[in-house]
Amino acid sequence: MAGLVGADGDSEDPAMSNPAEIQGAWRLGWTLDVHTTSSEFLGYDENGRAQFQTIRSPLGELVFQLKYRGQAQAAAQIGEAMVAFVRERPNALARIDVVVPMPASTIRPAQPVLEIATQMGTRLGKPVLADAIRKVRETPGLKDVHDTEKRRELLDGAFEVDRSRVIGKGILLVDDLYRSGATANAVTVSLIGAGASRVYFLAVTRTRSNA
Repeated sequence: MAGLVGADGDSEDPAMSNPAEIQGAWRLGWTLDVHTTSSEFLGYDENGRAQFQTIRSPLGELVFQLKYRGQAQAAAQIGEAMVAFVRERPNALARIDVVVPMPASTIRPAQPVLEIATQMGTRLGKPVLADAIRKVRETPGLKDVHDTEKRRELLDGAFEVDRSRVIGKGILLVDDLYRSGATANAVTVSLIGAGASRVYFLAVTRTRSNA
């Protein structure tokens, strides 16, 4: 299972106060901050649904507003923060040829990760390959699957890569939320198998637990 291995420095920008490096199939990978800082159980509503009071990090709030409130301007703010982070790593930036968003797990009128990747591509002057990789097989939710090998089995063969788009390319793989890394690792392995020269991974936020 991929996991956090340590902080990668602090920043004066409150939206980037707690970045961390993550291990995986990629060359280097990072997340910029935790998604939530606390979540307090309040009880159940009249329909029996659990209710929580959740406090998010600044970037976590932007991701929430983009994904669940349709606030398109949040993508620009997220993209700006992510580009600032990448530019502080010139050795990696010099080896990135294209930006690739993680395939969407939920169909929405506007795909948040694609919006973020597009913002990054514009700012970095890098092409965004929105259709270089696609999910070709439905997979069950992994949230309750805690066995690493079982997660790999469930994701095996789930993604198809357009080899002509990625062969020989240095790729920055972008996601909005990192949990266990199982899906991101599966996509990375597929990209490398299709001929990508290297893959870097960057997620906006991470869960407080990587289970």
